[in-house]
Amino acid sequence: MQAAEQQVREPGDGRAPRSPWLVALLGLAVGVPVGVAVFLAGPWRVDVPVLVAVFGIAVVAERLTVHVEFRRQSFHSSASELAFVLALLEVGGAWTAVTRAVAVALVLTAQRLPAPKVVFNAAVAVLEAGVAVAVLGLLPTGGITDPVTWLSCLAAVFAANVVSAGLVGGAITMAQGYPGRALWAGILVPLVVVGPVAALIGLAILLLLHTTVWAWLIMTPLAAAVVLLHRRFAGVTRESQSLEQVYAFARRVEEVQPDEAGTHQIVQAVRELLNAERVALWLPPYLDEGPRLVVATEDGADWYDGPGDPDDLLRRRAVASTDGVVHVTAARAGAAERAALARRGVSDLLGAPVTTAAGEPGYLEVCDRRSDLVSFSSSERGALDSMLTHVNAAIRQQQLLTRIRYDADHDRLTGLPNRQRLSAEIDQLLAGGAAGARAGLILASLGTYADVTDTLGHAASDELLLVIAGLLREHAPPTALLARMEREQFAVLLPGLSLAATEQAARRLREAAATRVRVAGLDLEVSLTIGVVAAPVHGTDSGILMQRADVALLAAESSGGVASYHPVLDQQSLRRLQLASELEQAMADGQISVVFQPVIDAQTNDIVSVETLIRWVHPRYGNVPPEEVIGLAEQIGRIGLVTDHVLDLALARCRRWLDQGIALSVAVNVSARSLAEPDLVERIRGALQRHEVPGELLILELTESSVVDDAVRESSVLDDLHDLGLRLSMDDFGTGYSSLSQLRQLPIDELKIDKSFVLTMATSQGESFIARSIIELAHNLGLCVVAEGVEDEMTRNQLATMGCDKLQGFLISRPLPEDRLERWLLARAGVRSATPGAPHRRLFVRT
Repeated sequence: MQAAEQQVREPGDGRAPRSPWLVALLGLAVGVPVGVAVFLAGPWRVDVPVLVAVFGIAVVAERLTVHVEFRRQSFHSSASELAFVLALLEVGGAWTAVTRAVAVALVLTAQRLPAPKVVFNAAVAVLEAGVAVAVLGLLPTGGITDPVTWLSCLAAVFAANVVSAGLVGGAITMAQGYPGRALWAGILVPLVVVGPVAALIGLAILLLLHTTVWAWLIMTPLAAAVVLLHRRFAGVTRESQSLEQVYAFARRVEEVQPDEAGTHQIVQAVRELLNAERVALWLPPYLDEGPRLVVATEDGADWYDGPGDPDDLLRRRAVASTDGVVHVTAARAGAAERAALARRGVSDLLGAPVTTAAGEPGYLEVCDRRSDLVSFSSSERGALDSMLTHVNAAIRQQQLLTRIRYDADHDRLTGLPNRQRLSAEIDQLLAGGAAGARAGLILASLGTYADVTDTLGHAASDELLLVIAGLLREHAPPTALLARMEREQFAVLLPGLSLAATEQAARRLREAAATRVRVAGLDLEVSLTIGVVAAPVHGTDSGILMQRADVALLAAESSGGVASYHPVLDQQSLRRLQLASELEQAMADGQISVVFQPVIDAQTNDIVSVETLIRWVHPRYGNVPPEEVIGLAEQIGRIGLVTDHVLDLALARCRRWLDQGIALSVAVNVSARSLAEPDLVERIRGALQRHEVPGELLILELTESSVVDDAVRESSVLDDLHDLGLRLSMDDFGTGYSSLSQLRQLPIDELKIDKSFVLTMATSQGESFIARSIIELAHNLGLCVVAEGVEDEMTRNQLATMGCDKLQGFLISRPLPEDRLERWLLARAGVRSATPGAPHRRLFVRT
């Protein structure tokens, strides 16, 4: 027999809900006429003990069910065909209809199903009896020992089940829409497999009973076997459905988007898989996101009381559980648990912890099955356990992408938004040019940053930046957005403020930061230089505002520490124009010079080379940063002249050492733009010949990004340079995009580990691991390794232990002008005799 429990359709599926009584009336409209016809046909005379036995068997058979669910629809198939056959052949059609209808009504009422469902399924039972009686009336029948009777009974039972399945399917379609092939398969498999087997067993029982009264000795174990077989079939069916649903869930989760909508899709998928009334997922704070509660419910609500409360009993119990999924049901709950269930308005709950990238566990809870026949069981708990693996993976992936986006928009050291994020926030704030849209922007520069870096090293200057970031956070208005721009610069975006209010806020911030702070064990006096702009008076987009804030910041250096932008102060473009026009003359006049930073052998302390670094001391603007010099030269097409100038100064110094009988290599940085110049190789060959310096004493330092540039790799420039006998060094390795396969294809002689990894080696195991990996990689490829940024003995010892070949940094020496380098060499260096066969002596650092 097939039975169904109807319920209204889910909201949002495109159809109007159907009343349960409407479907019940449909069943009555078909069942009542059939029942009347069967009752009138009789017969009514019956052996009461036999009737009682048939009724008892019918009740037991109805209790043995296999469930198939479709949303709120719970469909089940029972082994009632066994009792059906007994009733048809022993008590006749009228009593068959009565016993089946009453048995169905009693069983479903005992299961506390609503009255419309009981009525519908009782009507279906009467219809089955009517169909079976009609089929038996059309087919030949004889005694119970006649095989023709067996075939007729099987045909009658099968026809009754087909009609019943059609009516049930029609009721489901009417109530909730077309169920699809999966549900029809669940209906038809029991009809084809379970029904005929149960009918055959019923016929076998009748044969035995008609043969001997002792047949019950055989019937009892046979009936037990049927029960066990039926239960096993039910279990296998449920397990198969659960496994298919988990696979479908895994595929669905793999396709969700890594955003808020994707998280809701995951929660909705859990709800659909477990056919639950509601599902909630609570996630702890992560990066700049607060805690989140994502809910999927029947009525579309996005919140309900309980799962978002950290003190909730059920949540705390589930998160602390080491036994997997926690199941709490009102029937077996204590007073506190019942109160927690009542808080949610549910009676059945599954709870489980969720693994997140934040370290703090999340929480997932599933409340109340939508089916009236099946509550949460071990099958659902197992399914949820399986789903948790996919849920955890999806949540971690989403948080990983959140981390990537966060890192792209935030400063690594301070955790503050960076220039890119600030620009986006400004444009969003001023988007559309809304009337009255105002914002103030403060650009602050830490004046002592360069001195702290040069004197105490990068670790101390980083500590100073963290202290200043903390001061700005503390004293900036609550609505302000604080950002770190680059190096020593910070920015504060103040929504809604006028220019006058922004100027007041800037002065307060400067006063708050004008204090003594303890850095690297020293009390340092710090102060901020601040430039102020405001929108819309100074601009209506981020580019203009930040450029004019730079202009105001330059003006503030000579006007008391705080200055607002004014067109007359717009000297930045003029300054750049003047620098560009004076670049060539500055090289001729000696304003652009070089400094040298020694590089030593990590094992022997031999001074193996010096890196040549450009410096420009402008008579008006003072020290022009090297990166600005290079950028300006590239922009105006004079990078070749700058490269030749630095190369001449480096090789001239090398020649003077050679004249003293000392072999000391010089390293010169070559920009990506220079590598693209067609005559670069010839110019370097000419410089080597002009200064009579052998190629092996020249090292060209190339940035990682320039080396792996497609245009460079496809040309022969690197091979041509290498053929001159000089060495090629990849500078700042680890910050670009080169791969192992690319390194093997390039004529590189050495790698320079970027100082960002070296500076924190002593305190960061991760950076130490990266440095070790780079050294091992380079040595496996036959490359030499130079570590720059060595500022303390602990780092030096670590690098030496790792097998690093060369060291460079403040621990050895900071960059020095030529005259100071000579004095440093006299004070710190000794001279080794030339090795046999070598024409020149070597320098080493005395310890």
